[in-house]
Amino acid sequence: MTAALPRTAREVRLAAIPEGLPAREHFAVVKTPLPEPGTGQVLVRNRHFLVFPGLRTLIGGEVDGLPLPPLRNGDVLFGPAVGEVVAAPSDSPLRTGDTVAHMLGWREYALVAATECTPLDDPLPDPVAYLSPGSAAYGALTRLADVRAGDIVFVTGAAGAVGSLTGQIARLLGATSVIGSTGSPEKAERLVSELGYDAIVLRGAGPIAAQLAEAAPEGIDVLVDTVAGEQLVAALGAARQGARFALVGALSGQMSAQRAGGSAPVEIDAFRLLVKGISLRGYSGADHPDVEKEWTSRFGDWLRSGEISFPHARIAGIDRAPQALQEMIEGRHFGAVVVEL
Repeated sequence: MTAALPRTAREVRLAAIPEGLPAREHFAVVKTPLPEPGTGQVLVRNRHFLVFPGLRTLIGGEVDGLPLPPLRNGDVLFGPAVGEVVAAPSDSPLRTGDTVAHMLGWREYALVAATECTPLDDPLPDPVAYLSPGSAAYGALTRLADVRAGDIVFVTGAAGAVGSLTGQIARLLGATSVIGSTGSPEKAERLVSELGYDAIVLRGAGPIAAQLAEAAPEGIDVLVDTVAGEQLVAALGAARQGARFALVGALSGQMSAQRAGGSAPVEIDAFRLLVKGISLRGYSGADHPDVEKEWTSRFGDWLRSGEISFPHARIAGIDRAPQALQEMIEGRHFGAVVVEL
């Protein structure tokens, strides 16, 4: 163990199971003794970790069909993180100073199995970009929706972590028009001025279906949906013949105080699916293991050329991480939310 390392480190634990949406008071930032890596393990000093909507579902406990376990009272939160190896056994494939990605965020130092670390040998221009959930957007557009030149694309939750990249990617893949939805006039302005959206459907400013019909009078070819609910219904009404719908999230149910995060019921018109020949599929990265590497390569090229940006808010310090989760749930930030240590 390197002498310069501290004896203790902080981590964020679930302090109480909420009734409804989690808030700051449901978490505790606690000190814990710094562990020493054993056989097959490394100690990583986390530099950044992602605050992601899936935590709401894990805290709610409705994890049927998910690859991640539920969070119980007293558990340390977890999620995508990027950090630096600070201690490793002599026989480890990783060395002190290596930059790695792993899933044990929400702590200053993580004891991680070396096999569960991804070395970032050819980093993106900014290592924090590895926390981008853009692979879901890219995979949905290329593997399910097959976006092509001339397509009119509708992205729900366009100012979120996935949506803020989806419109940019769709345009780079040839889409003629990109329409987004959001619940904030300020975010709507940024989507147009910064990310190149052609039109915005504003939640709360009138019926979604009527706004979408005005924004896309000829209908839509592709939907990338992170919300479900009323917005999915409206998209079905606007679908052109042979439209391709890719579902990558269901925030309307996941972020509902009346639900536990693992359901998002919506009534859709099956007859319209039939007569319009609409494909409606959910995207799972596990079903497309080749996407991550392909996305990272293209993302890096696009970042370096300035053709794409990674919208995100950086929240400084682990003490602010619980508040950052609450703010993400409340939709206060534009793009992804990252805690910087």
